[in-house]
Amino acid sequence: MQLAALADRRVAIWGFGREGRATLAALRQRLPQQRFTLFCSAAEVDAARAFDPTLEVIGGEPDAAALGRFEVVLKSPGISAYKPALLAAQAQGTHFTSGTALWFAENPDARVIAVTGTKGKSTTSAMLAHLARSLGVRTALAGNIGLPLLELREQHAELWVIELSSFQTAEAGTLELGVLTSLYEEHLDWHGSRERYVADKLRLVAVSRQLLVNALQPTLLEHTQAHPHRLLFGQPHGWHVADGYIRRGTQDVFPIDALAAPGLHNALNACAALAALAAVGMDALAAAPALATFHPLPHRLQPLGQHDGWHWINDSISTTPLATLAALESLCGRAVTVLVGGHDRGLDWTPFVEAMREAPPHAIVCMGSNGSRIAEALRIADVPCPLALVDHLAAAVAEAKALTPADGVILLSPGAPSFDQFRDYAERGRRFAELAGFDGAAIVGIDGLGIA
Repeated sequence: MQLAALADRRVAIWGFGREGRATLAALRQRLPQQRFTLFCSAAEVDAARAFDPTLEVIGGEPDAAALGRFEVVLKSPGISAYKPALLAAQAQGTHFTSGTALWFAENPDARVIAVTGTKGKSTTSAMLAHLARSLGVRTALAGNIGLPLLELREQHAELWVIELSSFQTAEAGTLELGVLTSLYEEHLDWHGSRERYVADKLRLVAVSRQLLVNALQPTLLEHTQAHPHRLLFGQPHGWHVADGYIRRGTQDVFPIDALAAPGLHNALNACAALAALAAVGMDALAAAPALATFHPLPHRLQPLGQHDGWHWINDSISTTPLATLAALESLCGRAVTVLVGGHDRGLDWTPFVEAMREAPPHAIVCMGSNGSRIAEALRIADVPCPLALVDHLAAAVAEAKALTPADGVILLSPGAPSFDQFRDYAERGRRFAELAGFDGAAIVGIDGLGIA
């Protein structure tokens, strides 16, 4: 559905976050005289009216009857497509779409690489855009990574690198290449079940002319084997990591220790980005040296520096237990106190607990809504390291200082969302930096968003 198709129809926008505002701006530009309705939180009503005085603004969660007043509802990605009110209105004929879907409909000829995955999608997307630009290709970096596509409406790029969350994969149009970095359990509160999460994540497969898949993920391999143009990264015959290098086959291409983004998982993300370039006909070998100038994304194993005798690392983006394990693996051999816990989405922490029993860090501090559940599981497993349970992040930092030896590492890698205490992971990461003694305001957004 294109923007022009919304003319003279009863249209509502649901959500006043950044994508909601971008959608409103696009509608107002294309259909300046049309009246629209916005559903937003009660706290956002005044700001929404100031943003567009012509809007009908309704504060609070809409029910099925309210949604059913409209022919089309453009919803923000954080609003679950499986809400009962939405499903009821949909059954009565209301069509639900999004700003992302509108952009794809408006740009059917765009050359698009879309990246998704439980973990690794943001770094892979940013690396891919950085590498393409190093070859002189005018490249857009947008999507779930922090820049709604409609903010770039009517702008031109030779290549569009678009990060899509599991909330958005159903909204993509035809892709030159789809990239799947990983597939674990996440966002069960939005999708309702692990099976539905997997199915939604894999919606990208059907719209991808070529598909690039992590060969180290058996679940991904199983679910994508029927794709006629499937490519793999992470296997010895292609782009992979071995013996301290990013390699293409037997060829050493780039030393891992020269990569600013730490950890083997980031080296694998680099393999995905290089393989994606090669898949669309670009010179990945010529681009590889540019990995040395890639700036790591904030809140992703971000070294903050040394303060008060400890090294501080901000991995606030970690919202699954497996992400926390990857962070700890990257710091193997150092005295690490890890801070875990946050909003409880019911994820299974058993793999984390088992790994901690076999290879514990120096200490574990549990916090937040699911902190007690994690701590109890660790105690039952008799994990052989100091263990603490606190209520909130400030107390967790104080406890970590008491437990960590001089020159040790204090790592925030919660393995859970931030919503029990913070608006988002970025706010949590900035607060951690402040508690550590750094300037939280200095942790700015992601480099390279937009078109360059």
